[in-house]
Amino acid sequence: MSADRKHFSPSARFLHWLMAPLVIAMLFIGVGMVATLSSWHQTLLAIHKPLGIAILVLVSVRFIVRLTHRAPPLPDDMPHWQQHIAHLSHWVFYALLFAMPLVGWSMLSAGGFPIHLFGPVNLPPIVPQDVRLYAVLRSAHTVLALLLFATFLAHLGAALFHGLIRRDGVFSSMAKGRD
Repeated sequence: MSADRKHFSPSARFLHWLMAPLVIAMLFIGVGMVATLSSWHQTLLAIHKPLGIAILVLVSVRFIVRLTHRAPPLPDDMPHWQQHIAHLSHWVFYALLFAMPLVGWSMLSAGGFPIHLFGPVNLPPIVPQDVRLYAVLRSAHTVLALLLFATFLAHLGAALFHGLIRRDGVFSSMAKGRD
């Protein structure tokens, strides 16, 4: 790593470690929802909707933090193609974390399903009710979820590689605030 700043900002680290378990939970809840029609389905659905909106809000804040606080540089000895993939994967993560809740919200709107968050708070529909649009958005939501899961696994694998094998400071740049 270069001699300049070696760690992400405290706000970036806080949002990362807050969102990580939420995204993992969301992936498992999503799989659970589509895998069961038991009484758990409604419970999982009731958790899934507000959690998706919370992730949308948090990724919006995180995106602003990312634009206003530079990320620490990657190690100088890391091949450029790997640096490019690392940067690209982060932007793919942002895109998926924005798209997933928006597509889910749109899907429910197109299906005519209410989007109840908590108490008296409901989200308004963002697309017109249309059964064909609902079907397209439902498929898109599934594909995006699979892409998000694959991106998460690649990110986790890269983090473990840098933290356990290379020990080059990439993992610690997000894991802790000082050397």
